[in-house]
Amino acid sequence: MSDTQLWKGAIVPASVVAAISLIVGTIVNGNSGFLGGLLASITVIIFFSVHLLVARISRDLDPMATMMLAMFSYLAKVIFMGVFLVLITKFTDRSTVDRTSFAISALLITMAWLVGEVRSFMKLRFQMPLPASSSEVNKSSSEVNKGSSEVKE
Repeated sequence: MSDTQLWKGAIVPASVVAAISLIVGTIVNGNSGFLGGLLASITVIIFFSVHLLVARISRDLDPMATMMLAMFSYLAKVIFMGVFLVLITKFTDRSTVDRTSFAISALLITMAWLVGEVRSFMKLRFQMPLPASSSEVNKSSSEVNKGSSEVKE
């Protein structure tokens, strides 16, 4: 499965929603709405891109190492996100970064990213060849057995 196709499938709808949220945030709340939407866009895109990067890195690792790497990256992302949000609330004024625009933009971009990623995953999955069903395997093995019994006679 191509990680690049998954990323492209997720980034396109997320970018469209991010652009719309920037426009709406600017119209409704001015510059503070724009900054809130911009911070949300950057945060969400980086957050989810790291997930796909970790999946690419751990592709050839054993399952235990992959799980440890996934759990570590998730923990690190949550910690960095918490620190980032604390820094934003402590060192910026509400008139500089609109919290409501940030929250709504982050939620909408997250939903767009996840829908795009699931959609591209399903497209990739349906393009992959499926293994033979058990009835086809039984049928082909009985044909092989039938052929071998004819040879013995």
